[in-house]
Amino acid sequence: MNSTLKNFTIIFLSLLGFNAHAQNISKQERQLINITEKNYEESVKFLENTVNINSGTQNVEGVKKVGMVYKAELDRLGFSTRWISMPLEMRRAGHLYAEIKGNTGKRLLLIGHLDTVFEPDSPVQTWVKKDTVAAGPGTNDMKGGNMIIIYALKALKEAGLLKDRQVIVIMHGDEESSGKPISVSRKDIIEAAQRSDIALCFETGTGMDYATIARRGSSGWTLTVKGKQAHSGGIFSKNTGAGAIYESARILDRFYTELREQYLTYSPGIILGGTQATIDSSGTEGTVSGKTNIVPNTTIVKGDLRFISEEQKDRVREKMRKIVGEHLPETKAEITFTDGLPGMPPSEGNMKTLEMFSKASQDLGMGEVKPYDPGLRGAGDISFVAQYLDCLDGLGAMGGGAHAPSEYINLKTLPSIEKRVAVFIHRITTPQKIGSKRKQ
Repeated sequence: MNSTLKNFTIIFLSLLGFNAHAQNISKQERQLINITEKNYEESVKFLENTVNINSGTQNVEGVKKVGMVYKAELDRLGFSTRWISMPLEMRRAGHLYAEIKGNTGKRLLLIGHLDTVFEPDSPVQTWVKKDTVAAGPGTNDMKGGNMIIIYALKALKEAGLLKDRQVIVIMHGDEESSGKPISVSRKDIIEAAQRSDIALCFETGTGMDYATIARRGSSGWTLTVKGKQAHSGGIFSKNTGAGAIYESARILDRFYTELREQYLTYSPGIILGGTQATIDSSGTEGTVSGKTNIVPNTTIVKGDLRFISEEQKDRVREKMRKIVGEHLPETKAEITFTDGLPGMPPSEGNMKTLEMFSKASQDLGMGEVKPYDPGLRGAGDISFVAQYLDCLDGLGAMGGGAHAPSEYINLKTLPSIEKRVAVFIHRITTPQKIGSKRKQ
C-alpha cells in the first residue's frame, strides 16, 4: 500500500469512527462543541491572566482580586453574584458565590477554589508556557479547573442553553487551608448543596479515563506522653519505668501493625521528645531539649489521619485510644483529635452521575470513564456536601506537580475536557434527558 493510499485509509477510518459516535450527539451539543473550539485560545489567555495574580491563601487581597475576575465573567453570563467575606479574625479572604435560577432539569452546584499554596514570597509566581505545557502557580490546582467552569458555562450561554437552568457556582478562598471554624467557612456551600441535586467539583483531573466518586477525609491527632525523669542507668527499673520516648515508640508501633484497613492512613508528621518539649499553636514548629544520660519525661507527636467515611474515622479513633491507654510502666499517655475535612464515601448516586458523565464521554468519542481509586486522592471541599447530594469530582485540568514549584497544566488536553464538561452540564440541566419540570 503506497503512503498516499495509507494516509487516506487512516483518515477515512477516523472519520467513520467519529461519525459513529456523532450519531449520539444532538444538534445543540454539536453547537456547544463548535463554540468551545472557537473559544479555546481565549480560554487559555484567561487562564494565564488568573495564574499571574498571586492568590496564596494568606494573601487576602490577592485571593479577592482573582475572585473579582471570575465574578466579572459570571456577571456577564447572567449570574447573580456576591462576595462572601469571612470574619477578620479568621484571616481568610472569603468566597465567590454565583447563581442563575431556573425550573428545569437537575439543580447543579459547581465547586472551585481561588487560593493556591504559593504565597507572595514564593519563587513561583508567573505563567511560563512551552509548547503545549504551561507552568505556574495554580495552573493545575485549581485555576485550570475554575477556567473550565467559566468556559463551559460561557459555551452554554452562547448556545442559549442556560435559560431556565438552576446553577450555583461557589469558589472558596481558603480550600488549601480552611478557615476556622468550619461551621462559618463552609456554611454557604452546605446551604447551596441542600437545594441542589448534583455537585461537580473541578479539582485536579484524574486523566481522561477516570473521575472521582469517593474521596478520603482528613483529620489530625496529637499524642502527649509523660514519663518519669531519672538517671538513664535506671531505665526499665521498677522505680523509673520505660520513659516517655519508649512509650511513644510502643504506641506508634502498634498503630503501624494493628490499624491497617483499606483507604486508611495514619501518619505521624512531627515528634519531639526529651526532658522539655513544646510545640507552637500551628503544630508545625517546636522546641526540645534533653540529655542522653536522662530518661526523658515528655514526648509530643502530631499526626494525620485519612479515612473514607465517618464510620471508619470513629472506629479507628476508638482503637487508637485503646492502644494509647495500655501504658508501659511509670508512663502516661493521652491522644486528642481535631476534625478537618469529612470523607466522601462512594454511593449509588455518585456512581450514576459517573455513568452519565461516561456516556457523554463515549458519545464524544473520548472513551469510557471509570471510578478513580479514592486511596489516591486527598480530601477536598466536595466532601463537605457529599451527604446532601450526588457528587462527582476530578473534572478539572490535567497536568502535574500540584503544590510543587513544577506545577503545570497540559494544554493539549484542554479542548477535549472543555467539550466534554459543556456537553455533560447541558445533559444534566436538560429535563428531556434526565429530569422533569419541577417547582423551586
